[in-house]
Amino acid sequence: MLLALDIGNSQIFGGVFQGDEIFLRFRKTSKTGASSDEIGLFLRMVLKENKVDPQKVTHIALCSVVPDVVHSIRNACRKYFDLTPFILQPGVKTGMKISYHNPTEVGADRIANAIGATHLYPNENLIIIDLGTATTFCAVSKDRDYLGGTIMPGLRISMEALETQTAKLPSVEIISPNQALGKSTVASIQSGLYYSHLGAMREIIKKLTEECFTQDTQPKIIGTGGFSSLFEKENIFDVMNSDLVLIGLKKAFEINKNY
Repeated sequence: MLLALDIGNSQIFGGVFQGDEIFLRFRKTSKTGASSDEIGLFLRMVLKENKVDPQKVTHIALCSVVPDVVHSIRNACRKYFDLTPFILQPGVKTGMKISYHNPTEVGADRIANAIGATHLYPNENLIIIDLGTATTFCAVSKDRDYLGGTIMPGLRISMEALETQTAKLPSVEIISPNQALGKSTVASIQSGLYYSHLGAMREIIKKLTEECFTQDTQPKIIGTGGFSSLFEKENIFDVMNSDLVLIGLKKAFEINKNY
């Protein structure tokens, strides 16, 4: 079994693979400063509570956009699973050309998403939208060329900015509202968060499509990340896959395991 871990700014998203099937998914708030014991005990507990024997985990693969957590997680894997994890980081094989000016700047989660997407949808141009702490857009050609992308504040960051930078605006639940017109402060904030994000996504998709792809090779739009399901009714995505980063991690591990 393979344990895959995506360490994000807000959450750790994990999954356990048996072959190509993910049969367990879990999330944990990510916290800078967490010890290897905290992390290791949590991982073993969440497996046991879901009737998975931790001793049956034979490999661990991870990616992280929080460098301070990597040391603790690596030690947790060694101490509690007796395994050294594969880490998706600069220098490992990805099966793609990274056309960034400095390829090491691309977040590991974005690379994992791209690897997963090119595996699931080979020979297709892709725009991958990951709605998490930040909302990221990645353009990938059918030739597996990672062309670049766009980064904007995510829904939660935007909401927290309103809450902390204004005197009277409250924190709100992030939802998919039925209309743009708000009849209360809370409803107005919810509407503003949702429709500003929706409009931005549509415009960025349009611009990336124009800049990266020709008229006869339009991209497949893939939605992933914790907030992607909020926009399901908008038909903005051709396909949604919340497991994309975990699938990409598994494929990156397989590419590198013989090297």
